[in-house]
Amino acid sequence: MTNNRILFITQEMNPYLALSEIGKTVRQLPQYVQENGMEIRVLMPRFGNINERRNRLHEVVRLSGMNIIIDDEDFPLIIKVASLPGARIQVYFLDNEEYFKRKFVFRDKEKKFYNDNSDRTIFFCKGALETVKKFGWAPDIIHCHGWMTSLVPLYLKTIHEGDPVFAEAKVVYSIYNEGFSEKMDESFIEKAQVGDVVTADHLKPFEGLTFEALQKGGIQYSDAVIEGEADMEIKGYKDAAKDKTWLELDYSEDVLSKYLEFYKMLIG
Repeated sequence: MTNNRILFITQEMNPYLALSEIGKTVRQLPQYVQENGMEIRVLMPRFGNINERRNRLHEVVRLSGMNIIIDDEDFPLIIKVASLPGARIQVYFLDNEEYFKRKFVFRDKEKKFYNDNSDRTIFFCKGALETVKKFGWAPDIIHCHGWMTSLVPLYLKTIHEGDPVFAEAKVVYSIYNEGFSEKMDESFIEKAQVGDVVTADHLKPFEGLTFEALQKGGIQYSDAVIEGEADMEIKGYKDAAKDKTWLELDYSEDVLSKYLEFYKMLIG
């Protein structure tokens, strides 16, 4: 019997990028899960401030070479990998010259929110799932961390519905406070569509284009929700998650074991 498989899709991970609680959680959780007998994979963007030489990233040629389509344009997807220091974990980085080579993450040097964060989100979410298909590695749980992963649940339930790689996967979306006060570019809803498969109707939960709207969109298409540092009641997420299986974390307890128990319950 094979071990259960957990896929982590995240916008940050310590030590490569640590902007918030997300980076800390995604550093500890995969290692803990692996040490408790599960197979794991981690995917994140290769932002330009992640030093390739220091972190020993190298391209995975067999996975690279795909193109991701956004608004009828092709954008090359390059996959790189590094071994997580202090753990036997491979972290895969999604790279693209136009979207991720800049030296800042979500804002420029004047702290202005990038206009193309919407395009970068679409590229990352589409690219992450195409990369997993190329792995040929079927996860039991797909755990999304951060607003930049918010389209992953939707794309799984539409574009990839019926795909054998994702047939048994349960999608978990974690809620965090780390977000933005601006709005996504108005083109986000149109560009996130995919023919007749992902339509404007599918994207209605995202229409507000705010951080909260992306969170609610992620919740809408997930199978389960984890309340991390964000208060779901205050943020209005609890109503969005009322029909979902959800876990409220108490940070005075051993939260890593709570995650593991939650995964096992979802897998059944």
